[in-house]
Amino acid sequence: MSFTYLQKIPTPLEILRLMPMSGKLKAIKAKRDDDILSVLKGKTNRFLLIIGPCSADNEDALSEYVSRLAVVQNKVKEKLILIPRVYTNKPRTTGAGYKGMLHQPKATGDPDISKGIKAIRRMHIRVLSESGLTAADEMLYPGNYPYLEDILSYVTIGARSVENQEHRLTVSGLDIPVGMKNPTSGDLNVLLNSAQAAQIPHTFIYNGWEVKTKGNPYAHCILRGAINHHGQSIPNYHYEDLINFARAYQKRNLANPAIIVDTNHANSDKNFREQPRIAEEIMQSLTKAKDLKKMVKGLMVESYLKEGSQDVGGKEFGQSITDPCLGWPETEELILKLADRN
Repeated sequence: MSFTYLQKIPTPLEILRLMPMSGKLKAIKAKRDDDILSVLKGKTNRFLLIIGPCSADNEDALSEYVSRLAVVQNKVKEKLILIPRVYTNKPRTTGAGYKGMLHQPKATGDPDISKGIKAIRRMHIRVLSESGLTAADEMLYPGNYPYLEDILSYVTIGARSVENQEHRLTVSGLDIPVGMKNPTSGDLNVLLNSAQAAQIPHTFIYNGWEVKTKGNPYAHCILRGAINHHGQSIPNYHYEDLINFARAYQKRNLANPAIIVDTNHANSDKNFREQPRIAEEIMQSLTKAKDLKKMVKGLMVESYLKEGSQDVGGKEFGQSITDPCLGWPETEELILKLADRN
């Protein structure tokens, strides 16, 4: 074997004892969880907006961004629920490049996962404390979820992970909403299979234990576009795409069928400035079919303090070091327009 064992990772219990959530923050999370679940259960007409940078690489910048979101959330609270993207794990298509704060607590530093675990928990607690908004994070590694299980209100499973058995089974044990993205191939049967697998009980190996889960009725689907065999982007957010997928979804008879549409990635052909236009088209589509209005529960948007992106080590505060994002002025304008349309 070529493994070099570097250090023993602290257990989730050790980290939770070292960095506990206060009773006040637990109460905020409980209320936020109820509000978000009410959307997925169809008990409210409010709309979810999962919004934030491609990757959370700087605690100060992230905290400022989410604090700005909190101000806007208060303005649109009757129409929208804003869920900040605090993505601390970054999947890489080729395996090369910045893998997120979990791996590198300082983007320009060496990997140190033990410090990274503490860094991401500290950041999530700070964001919640300063803004009152519980966040979404991506589950790159299923075994890491317990380090944040008491903080997160939403989890995403990425396009490269959605076919993985361990991800599907782990989601079946979560009690919060989990959005599962269509694979990069765009195969919607794979996506529906993933949601179905996540909604039923399982017995499996997890973090050194044999565990049994009840199934997660709040596992649902995210449409993020696809890439064909020529490397071209194939969007799946148009009216016809949504109608056809809604029909296929309904045939599965899954609990709480819900669709979130990602306005970036292959849907925008990675042109981040197209996101407001795409969001507008989706909102227009929802006015044309009652089934869509019932099933499309929200959007996903990549946004940060400054638009675009920079290289790792760049000096622009609040600008992405991974995929480019909308800047704050465009973000605020988009949120207010979505509230008016819902």
